[in-house]
Amino acid sequence: MSLRRSAVALVVLASLLAVPADHGGPRAPRRGPAVDLLHGRDWAHFAGAEPTRAGVRVTRLDRRITRQDGTGGQPDPPVNLRGPHLLFRGDVRIEASLGRGDGTDAFLHLYGETPVVYDEWRHERRSVRIGVVGGSIRIDRWDGDSDGPAVTRRFGRGLGREVALAVEVRGRELVLEADGVVVGTLPARNVFGHGRIWFGADAGARGKGWTLTGLRARSLGRGRMSVVDAPGLRVPRSTDALRDLAADLPRPIRMGTALAAGPLLTDGAYRRTAGEEFSVLTPENDFKAQFVQPRRGVFAFEEGDTLVDFAEANRMKVHAHTLVWFEALPAWMRAAMTREERRRVMTEHIRAVAGHFRGEVAEWDVVNEPMSDEDEDYANGNLGVRPHLWFEAMGERYIDIAFRTAHEADPRAVLYLNEYGVEEDGPRWDALYALLIRLRQRGVPIDGVGFQDHEYAVGDRTDPEVFRRKVRALAALGLKARVSEADVLVDDDEEDVQASQLAGKLAVCRQEPNCTSFSTWGFTDRYGSTADIRQYPPAPGNALPWDTAYEAKPAYWELRDVLEDARG
Repeated sequence: MSLRRSAVALVVLASLLAVPADHGGPRAPRRGPAVDLLHGRDWAHFAGAEPTRAGVRVTRLDRRITRQDGTGGQPDPPVNLRGPHLLFRGDVRIEASLGRGDGTDAFLHLYGETPVVYDEWRHERRSVRIGVVGGSIRIDRWDGDSDGPAVTRRFGRGLGREVALAVEVRGRELVLEADGVVVGTLPARNVFGHGRIWFGADAGARGKGWTLTGLRARSLGRGRMSVVDAPGLRVPRSTDALRDLAADLPRPIRMGTALAAGPLLTDGAYRRTAGEEFSVLTPENDFKAQFVQPRRGVFAFEEGDTLVDFAEANRMKVHAHTLVWFEALPAWMRAAMTREERRRVMTEHIRAVAGHFRGEVAEWDVVNEPMSDEDEDYANGNLGVRPHLWFEAMGERYIDIAFRTAHEADPRAVLYLNEYGVEEDGPRWDALYALLIRLRQRGVPIDGVGFQDHEYAVGDRTDPEVFRRKVRALAALGLKARVSEADVLVDDDEEDVQASQLAGKLAVCRQEPNCTSFSTWGFTDRYGSTADIRQYPPAPGNALPWDTAYEAKPAYWELRDVLEDARG
């Protein structure tokens, strides 16, 4: 078929599917000069991509987020948050040139609002994804009210290995072009109502990858636009933040929080507060297996590298989380395999991840949550260790193997076991303590224990003096302690309870010589993991020292009081 006949066929198909029959697309407005978004911009920190002379090479990550029980598989394609994004008013045009040498399905994602990854769940906000699938175009639009797209349309056919795509934001309409021909339109539904566009890309299962050889933007008509590079990571600081008060104690400790790369680069208040107040960060999700090794041997360290870079820029330490866990695993890691292969998967993962960050992180949660939730695992001779896939392959010794492998990969890192529900008395604590004794007797290179201190209900609240006994019990074994993931979920009229619970644990940590740091699991309810994700958008919880508007709550002021009283 000739090029002319191919173009005519595309226009006819578009008129049937999307465009009113009396035209081949809306009348084109005046175009401004093209601005290059590819060359001279940062695409080196974009997961699944590699800058080359020809452009940005995009390979398939197939990164997915599973539920806590291991089911599901919500897509988690990368966003180039350290690269350029577009700020505009009025109408705008995005042009992309795609090279698909082996016919790889290629996807370009335009985000009006960047997604938010909570604990093992991705909140999809407003965006549009344009894909060249086979020889046709697929466009998906997310309206911010569900995990999946609100609208999916297909246009055109017979597209070749080199494709020139363009999408125009024209008021309430999106106009899509392929190789210079309008192939369809779609209602915009305010996807880009905030006047910003971030960029993402991914590759389909077919083929080895594709190359983004060009990416440009133009204003349309009376529209205005500018290109904004990612913000710098260094935060201007005062000398009167939580981290400063803790550093000035007679025995200094570190104040920490869990952080995510996404809001660090898109939310200035989040970035400023994190760099100002804390001296140690824990990656909330970006070091977990399903994020860093979504397919066997395919690694995506870029978001984790961003957190490490932020820590270095702001003189923070990194407490890395986590190497071995039974949750947050990619599907391939959960698949059936022999015991020998399961052990090999675990040790290879530890060597690769701990080796990548060697010398850049101070501490590791090597094994996360090894203790069982089931009463039967504490009776009839059972020792309380959770019988998950790692245990089934190696028994309790999976813990020994994990710690020894981590120590070999990064000999200078301080190695922790991290657990919840062990701040209080009971069989869970008793079994953990017995496990620690066995590990010490076997010469396992474990340095300490993290007490998560998640308090989601009244029954979770623990007397600080009971917690103190646990910290001292660890000291007797020669082990460090830290509060690793503290949050206290309360009703709006219970913030004094939240304050006293957090402050009580901090006071113990400040007073006990083997307690090294106090960290909360996030710091603002805006991105807190206790958000109610059963609805869109998720309803924020009330569990952290700052509210959704970054106003400090009573908990923040009581934490300060604990530190200031010790100095006085």
